[in-house]
Amino acid sequence: MVRRSLCLVGLCVGPMVLAAPPENKALAKDLYLGEAYYQAAQGNYFDAISRLDTELWQFYRLDDPKLDPLHYQVNKANFSVGDFELSYRMHQQAGRAVKAVLEGNVDEATRNEAAWRLGRILMQKGDVGAALAAVEKIKGRIPEKIRAEEQLLRGQVYLHTGRFAGAIKTFEGLKSEKGFEGFAAYNLGIALVLSSQETTGLAELAKAGSLSADDEANLAIKDKANLLLGSRLIAAGRPAEAKQYLDRVRVSGPYSNRALLSSGWADAAEGKFDSALVPWSTLIERNSTDKAVQEGLLGAPFAYSKLTLHGRAAKLYATALQTFGAEIGKLDASLKSIRDGKFRAALVRDEAKLDSAWVVKLRELPEAPETHYLLELLASDDFQESLQNYFDLEQLRRKLVAWSESIDSFAELIELRGRYYGAELPAIDKRFKELDSQLRLRMEQRRVLHERLQQLLVAPRPDFLQTADERVTRERLMQLSERYKNDTSTTGQDVRRRIERLQGMLHFEIHTTYNSRLTSAYKHLHELDADVERLNTIHRSFVRSRQAATQSHKGYDKQLGALRRKVREAQDMVATLMARQGHVLEAMAVQELDQRRLRLEEYQVQARFALAESYDKADKDREGGMK
Repeated sequence: MVRRSLCLVGLCVGPMVLAAPPENKALAKDLYLGEAYYQAAQGNYFDAISRLDTELWQFYRLDDPKLDPLHYQVNKANFSVGDFELSYRMHQQAGRAVKAVLEGNVDEATRNEAAWRLGRILMQKGDVGAALAAVEKIKGRIPEKIRAEEQLLRGQVYLHTGRFAGAIKTFEGLKSEKGFEGFAAYNLGIALVLSSQETTGLAELAKAGSLSADDEANLAIKDKANLLLGSRLIAAGRPAEAKQYLDRVRVSGPYSNRALLSSGWADAAEGKFDSALVPWSTLIERNSTDKAVQEGLLGAPFAYSKLTLHGRAAKLYATALQTFGAEIGKLDASLKSIRDGKFRAALVRDEAKLDSAWVVKLRELPEAPETHYLLELLASDDFQESLQNYFDLEQLRRKLVAWSESIDSFAELIELRGRYYGAELPAIDKRFKELDSQLRLRMEQRRVLHERLQQLLVAPRPDFLQTADERVTRERLMQLSERYKNDTSTTGQDVRRRIERLQGMLHFEIHTTYNSRLTSAYKHLHELDADVERLNTIHRSFVRSRQAATQSHKGYDKQLGALRRKVREAQDMVATLMARQGHVLEAMAVQELDQRRLRLEEYQVQARFALAESYDKADKDREGGMK
């Protein structure tokens, strides 16, 4: 029974779907777009989406968007919104963002890139029918940077929708693309097998399993291809052929335990129980929480019993029983810990996430039975999705706490600012009113002067343009003339003639230079306009500064109150959703662990019967030896 279940494991290995690698972002001309890329590169997709959404919202409301630096990369920004939302698993919102670009007035290459991105989003959602419709919209020129990825996506869509002929053709064309050889060969082998071309498909899987590779992704493909090929050959009754492929799987890779188990069963199927002990002996020394290791604990003593080494078999069956009992104890502790809420607490431990392999680290944390078998749980797509949703809710909870504290800090800052300006503004306002009155007086004087000059153009008045010295001289001449007007002496007459001559010269000077004086007056008036404008600028700046100072601490109570209510409502909603999502995680974990416990109990029953049988045979062997 154990062997049969092992053979069926290999048949569950399906086609490998490759998510497109992160695109290398070009240098952003817009500062906020660059900030969004930076946040996305750090994995902070929530912050990246919020920043880029805000920037796009402002961009589309500008009077002249072409003056904004984002104008040059607005299509890229819209694409990036979809990418970030997809990375944040907002599949529905991401689809709408890319679809808006797809239906816009864009060139062929941009439209094809949008269709590819939309198809990729839909494949992530599992909506292969809609993904097929999106892929079929890709026609004409395809940007060089996505050409290979578009072919890979197209092949995967064809594969999942049953269009095996199209998938085969696409993957065959992709095999020559550097970096995609392993994915193309593996998926091509799956497509051929599913299209009833078993022999050719297995040959392609063999090629995928023998490709030269040094990166982790392609090494994993090689391991998976060899494991799938070996498992299918065992199921087909060809264990000898299966052995060579299973032995190619790395002994330290993610598929190593299953490969060691399958390799042992391949030898056992040919009756080579001594050879089967080689991989099984390595396997049973590994982590006993692994399913393959647990099955290997029964496989190794089974091989010894077939080699008539019943004493050794009995000893290993006893060890297996002890291990199964300990693992059932771990499962019971894990179940209790999960029901006590410790499982959720372990998932959000900050110290565990400091390492990229935080999931593995969780198993090594002391006094944390809730983390046993966690890796097995995380292998489930449904659990992984639910777990990421829980992480997102936890992140939102922390952000809401930080926002609530920020609102309080902002309110305190406003209060301090109000107290400061409340003490300073009265004295400033008093001084400003004095200066403002002076400014208004000078402005009125300037207005009167301008009106007089305008009148002088129509009705010339030379005496209005005499200088201060000329006015003083005229007054003195008039005084002298008044003094000597009645003097009939020769001296008096001579003085009056001089006075009249000087008055004539002064009158002549004033009247003959009237035009130049008027021109000079206008020139000085324009120079005065510059000074007046400077004063007006200072005046407006002060008014704006005073308004800003006043508005910086007034009128915020209602807004802050509304924000506090929104944050509290969001916190209540997040708390409710976290409780629900945590319950879902716990239910999934409990269900998985219950199944593992039932399986271990079955193993215990098998081990007990096999142990008793081994003891009986060992006793018979000793009795036979004594006779």
